[in-house]
Amino acid sequence: MQETTTSNDTDAKYLKAIENWLDSMVVGLNLCPFARRELDNDKVRFSVSDANTDQDLLDTLLQELLLLDSTPAIETTLLIHPHVLQDFHDYTLFLPRTNRVIKSNGWKGVYQIASFHPQYQFAGCEPDDCENYTNRAPYPVLHLLRENSLERAIDSHPNTADIPERNIQLMNDMGREQLQTLWQANYRE
Repeated sequence: MQETTTSNDTDAKYLKAIENWLDSMVVGLNLCPFARRELDNDKVRFSVSDANTDQDLLDTLLQELLLLDSTPAIETTLLIHPHVLQDFHDYTLFLPRTNRVIKSNGWKGVYQIASFHPQYQFAGCEPDDCENYTNRAPYPVLHLLRENSLERAIDSHPNTADIPERNIQLMNDMGREQLQTLWQANYRE
């Protein structure tokens, strides 16, 4: 049931970069131990948005959440938005608005959004710190998750609290040079 929405060859380029990132980083390095199962079971929807403004992206987000709400076969959606919020600071200012969409539609506790961005930087980190790569993606992505599925995955996995620290250690062990080489080889044109 893996669904993909793209409207042209350029969108296919964005999709391919995200698929490479998932394959080599998220699944390949086991940054998210829950991702492989959903990908293997074709329960991930990939949607490339043509939004050019924040409001267009919020409208697209709402449509994707409505689709998730009406389509139980889709477990999770990666909403790729390559044309808006390229600046990470602007992106972080936008994220609370996504939570308001969830709350105002009565989906608090039903859905949550994880965020990924090419310039992702955790608070207290420097831009070049390796741990930022745990949340860096080739293009900005809003990952729409069903909370009940996430809770089941967490309950079935030992030591989920250790995952972030393990990922940080892995990124630091790989080092900036190896991460940048992997990034340039796989994700951006």
